[in-house]
Amino acid sequence: MRPKRTIKIFAAGVIHALLLWPGAMTWANNDTQAEPLALQKIMQDQGRYMQHITDNISRENWQLVAKNALLIADHPQPPLTEKMRILRFVGGDAGKYKNYDNKTYQAGQKLRQAAEHQDGPLVVSAFAMLQQSCLACHQDFRKPFQEHFYEKR
Repeated sequence: MRPKRTIKIFAAGVIHALLLWPGAMTWANNDTQAEPLALQKIMQDQGRYMQHITDNISRENWQLVAKNALLIADHPQPPLTEKMRILRFVGGDAGKYKNYDNKTYQAGQKLRQAAEHQDGPLVVSAFAMLQQSCLACHQDFRKPFQEHFYEKR
């Protein structure tokens, strides 16, 4: 069996199992939860990495700028069940949401490459692109996420 087909079959099985999981209908109809989303910790980590980048740009510590840029670009993804809840919530804006994540990945990679080349002006430019990507996503999604997932309790 080909690897892509195996992955598709596995993913279909996971989704099917989730739909049959006891309590799944309660989970599907209630997007609020007592515990914070894993996405919240991911975003907090991203914020720390951004602060580390700012600090290390000012020190011209290109190695640490590159390291933190890579941590941002390759950030962890929320668990599958949470990702499904998030995508259900963003609905028709799922493409926009995913595009922001892709832009963040690309900007983080550009920043990492610039830092590895120790090109200060290019590092600053790439970091500005990364900040713009983050800000745009936050302006579109942060408040609705907070209201939907945390303020309805």
